[in-house]
This record gives sequence, C-alpha cells and structure tokens, in this order.
Amino acid sequence: MSKKIKKMAWAPATLSEFDGVRFLHLDSIWVQGAMRIRKPQHLELEYIQRMMVWMLWRDSESLREGHALQLGLGAAAITRYCHKVLRMQTTAVEINPTVIHACRIWFHLPEDDKRLTVYNEDAARWVADAERMQTVQVLNVDLYDHDAASPVLDDEAFYANCFNLLADGGLMTVNLFGRDASFARSAARIAAVFGSDQVWSLAPTKEGNTIVVAARGVAVPEREELERRAANIEAQFDLPASKWLRLVRPLPMSIINQLKAEPQT
Repeated sequence: MSKKIKKMAWAPATLSEFDGVRFLHLDSIWVQGAMRIRKPQHLELEYIQRMMVWMLWRDSESLREGHALQLGLGAAAITRYCHKVLRMQTTAVEINPTVIHACRIWFHLPEDDKRLTVYNEDAARWVADAERMQTVQVLNVDLYDHDAASPVLDDEAFYANCFNLLADGGLMTVNLFGRDASFARSAARIAAVFGSDQVWSLAPTKEGNTIVVAARGVAVPEREELERRAANIEAQFDLPASKWLRLVRPLPMSIINQLKAEPQT
C-alpha cells in the first residue's frame, strides 16, 4: 500500500477519454496526465516525453542505473516508465490520495514492490528529510494544482532541498510554463541553487510547457557524444531524443544577468 498522510479534503481525480487516450483531471477541464489505453507504457504527452531529457546527460552504460523520483504523480506516466521500461528503483510522492487511487485503477500503476514505492505525502516535507540527502540520481518535478496555473512548490528553499536530494552527477527536470511571466522567476530560482552553468531549458511545447534541466556537478559532453546518446535513446526507447537535443539551450542571458544583479545571501 502507498504510505499515507493525514486525511484531508482533496480535489477529486476525474477521467475523460478521447480517441483511444485516457486523461486525468482534478475536478477541472485541465489535463493532469494521459495514457494511451492500448499502449500504457508509451509516453503520450509531448511535455512528459521531454521530462525524460535527462537521459541525454547520462551515458548508455549508466542510463538505467540509480534511483528515479517523481514529485507529483499525474497519470503515473513517468513513474510507470522508470519502473517498467527503464527498470530503475522508482519512487513517487503525491499529496492527493484520489490521484494515487485513480492511477492504480485506471492508469496501470502497479502496487508497490521491491523497486517501486508510492508515498501519499507532501512533497515539500518529503524532500526536506535530511535522511534522504544524496539518495536520488534522477528527479522529475511536475507539481501543479487542479487549475494547473503555476507550480505549487517553487521557491529557492524547495529547489535547495531538491539539490540536496541528488547524488553527485544527479539530474532534475522541472515542468514550467515557458510562455508565462513566472518562467523567468522559476528558472532564476533553480539557477541560484544549482548554478547557471548547470541549468538548461528546452523550447516551449505548443501548449507552453517548458522543461528545465538542472544538474548537480555534471560535465556536459561534446556535441558528437550527445548525438550518439540521442541516437541510442531513439533506437532503444523510441523517444525523440534528437529533437530534444535541437531544442536544448542554456538559460537566457536575461535570467543570468538577473542572477548577477541580485544580492547574494
């Protein structure tokens, strides 16, 4: 069973289906996740595929190694993928128990086993636990409320705890809205913690989702090596890694200049 937090009132998880795809909602029209019913391990949404861009920063020998953590379960797409396809040690943290229940019933999320643990807990408290420091190699952060307007955890203290969770060489991806004014603030907070030379972003999807990648002490490979890794990912996992590579860019100078202008604490 999932490890639980105190009972509270939560926005209920609801479902819709269209053209062979099942969607998760939180009592609103906004999509919180999706699964192609006949291909449950396929990553259906483009921004969810891009959350896997961390794979470019890992060589083929270590691609499947380590502990993958998902903050915000959604329709469990990344959690299923890390557990079932990559076969990594996988953990998910989700505050809303109705989401976990819906994922177990409707989105092929398996029960906990020796490689999978789902916590019904507050992600802010979970990542702040000092006993978990440097225990994670891959961290995926997708924390939005039922209105899907902005991240519910988005301050420097939270990102500092995320940094502390990562082992040396660890990688974090974060879903942000790149066409929203909050993107620059969020990216600047991440860069303030990880360092601007350890943070990159992808161009926004057509829906406006921008994936930010942050690393803890990762040396960026040469372009030829990244191209080899992209080709390997495409061949093994049928993910559009070559497209990711074309879309990855350093943080805009406006954000870096904003960091330089702010007083250091």
